[in-house]
Amino acid sequence: MKQLPSAQPGSFESKFFLWLLVAVSLAFLWVLSPFYGAVFWGAVFAIVFAPLHARLLKTMPLRHTLAAVLALLFILLLVIFPLSLVSALLVQEAGLVFQRMQSGEMSFSLYFQQIYDALPIWVSGLLTRFGLTDMGLVQERITRSLTQGSQFFATQALSIGQNTFEFLVSFFIMLYLLFFFLRDGSALGRRMTDMLPLDVDIKRNLSSKFITVIRATVKGNIVVAMVQGALGGLIFWILGIHAPVLWGTLMAFLSLVPAVGAAIVWLPVVIYFLATGAVLQAVLLTAFCVLVIGLVDNLLRPLLVGKDTKLPDYVVLMSTIGGMALFGLNGFVIGPVIASMFIAAWDIFSTSREDASAAEATESSSAPPEH
Repeated sequence: MKQLPSAQPGSFESKFFLWLLVAVSLAFLWVLSPFYGAVFWGAVFAIVFAPLHARLLKTMPLRHTLAAVLALLFILLLVIFPLSLVSALLVQEAGLVFQRMQSGEMSFSLYFQQIYDALPIWVSGLLTRFGLTDMGLVQERITRSLTQGSQFFATQALSIGQNTFEFLVSFFIMLYLLFFFLRDGSALGRRMTDMLPLDVDIKRNLSSKFITVIRATVKGNIVVAMVQGALGGLIFWILGIHAPVLWGTLMAFLSLVPAVGAAIVWLPVVIYFLATGAVLQAVLLTAFCVLVIGLVDNLLRPLLVGKDTKLPDYVVLMSTIGGMALFGLNGFVIGPVIASMFIAAWDIFSTSREDASAAEATESSSAPPEH
């Protein structure tokens, strides 16, 4: 095979080749874009469960394929299948709740009226002053919201039915890529790192940060959210609240957002219990949510994440909301990862500049004086 003629840096040939490299790279990403979610989650699962694959590989040296298959089976049995079961239960409960809302069996205006009737006089007077006591207006707004919600769910159901084949294809692509990422991930990662036109130390630091951030985001956010949602669904089921899987899933989802949290789900239920005279249920729900669910984040997150990778709450909030606005549900992982890599890259840049300045100061101080 003939080699390309060498081109001097800055020559027309080298610039053209760089633009060609950028163009074909963007074209390749464009080709993969319909299944970017499958590629993304395959890579995420591979990074998170790479230690498991390495441990299996130690017990069966030189059998990379078998170790990857066993790790994939472990992920299927303990992660993907339980999530699929919860998703099926969630869809079932959401449908039942929607039917009860349409039939009038579940009336939010009635709940609001019960809460309003139980309020102290000074609170009801304050609401009257602001015009917030018109139950007819509340009922109208709820009906309008239900109509919009029914249209949304109908559209989503039609979309899910039409895209079932696409979802299954993406799912199997994710599993297929996950197998190869587990088996060949180390070699592939080293090759991609070697191709980056950066200093060796910078590449090593960025690669280490990226892997750490992915694992910390998944373990620190998703696992903690799942535990909080499971505990919330459990206490709702114990107290006899309808659709505990639905409300537990909603609590898990909202716990990803630091400024909102799971309290936006259980606090209105506590208020309703107090308004209807169910004081014991209100006390039990409040105590459980504050003492158990509220402490999960403080106890589990430091163990799963550590202090070095924890982002400020306002950065997590903005990156999570922004990521979901741009990438959909995948954004609650992509957003914080991008934010973490942004901070890590600037930290490395600042550290390298400080080291360079210190080295220059040392050289200048050790240089012999000029005569």
